[in-house]
Amino acid sequence: MKPKVFLEFVEIKSLIASVLPFVLGSLYAIYNYHQVHLGYLALFFVASSLFHMATNANDNYQDFLHAPRDADNQEFLEETNVVGVNQISIGQARTITFGLAGVSLVLGLWLVTRTGLPLLWMGLYSYAVGYFYAGGPKPISTSPFGEFFSGFTMGFMIFWIAVFINTYDVTTITWLSSFQVLVAAGLAIFAISNIMLANNICDMAEDIALGRHTILYYLGKPIMLRVFAWSYVAGYLCLVAAVWLGVLPPLSLLTLISAIPVYKNTRLFLQKQVKRETFILAIKNATIICLSFAVFMGLGLLV
Repeated sequence: MKPKVFLEFVEIKSLIASVLPFVLGSLYAIYNYHQVHLGYLALFFVASSLFHMATNANDNYQDFLHAPRDADNQEFLEETNVVGVNQISIGQARTITFGLAGVSLVLGLWLVTRTGLPLLWMGLYSYAVGYFYAGGPKPISTSPFGEFFSGFTMGFMIFWIAVFINTYDVTTITWLSSFQVLVAAGLAIFAISNIMLANNICDMAEDIALGRHTILYYLGKPIMLRVFAWSYVAGYLCLVAAVWLGVLPPLSLLTLISAIPVYKNTRLFLQKQVKRETFILAIKNATIICLSFAVFMGLGLLV
């Protein structure tokens, strides 16, 4: 397989969605616990990145594998799905998917032996979501819960695991500390879940034709467009709450400046929902939000 095809198959461009929560979780640990385990953190970064790519690959080949073979879906099979467009064999797709996931799993299990069992349970949840998101008899991505699981798993779990790996030897997980991490990660959770929501909004007609009953199928596009817009507001409110709770540096509030470009991009998306033209706006919003969050949180640590 050519490198270009491989990178397209694993959707390398979407890796930013897991890298930024990783950075944010690490900064959170430094601010609240004043320490970082760089070696373990580097291994987690590699493991989570490999698993992210494996999940994307699994999504692509599962979509191709389970799409109905009829005239209505011929365009999807031959011109849209990366497996069909590049004529990737199912054997190749599975080898790449399970190869990436396998290496990630080995690294993760080694980290468990060094940091403790909480990482095992976090990891098992993440791996289960990663597979069943597109695999199994009823994939999560074809259900009304795709947005929740994508945002919660990438926006919160990666953030939380990064915190745990850096602090496993100085603190224990409690309901209070978990809630504080959840609030601090809220901005990333909503921004990332909106990527999935924007994708489903753009693909609504295609999803219905393929038998996918996403939340758009049940609530309709007008309602979910409002949810899309207000999700960003909810994320910013989480940021303010986290600063008020004292778990984020006050300078993190400068992230609110990102609301200006996010508002502009959101207005454009609300006016037109076309996969090849405006879906990218949701990705841009998530990148702007999480990157500015990381920058201003980092400045808060320095000050």
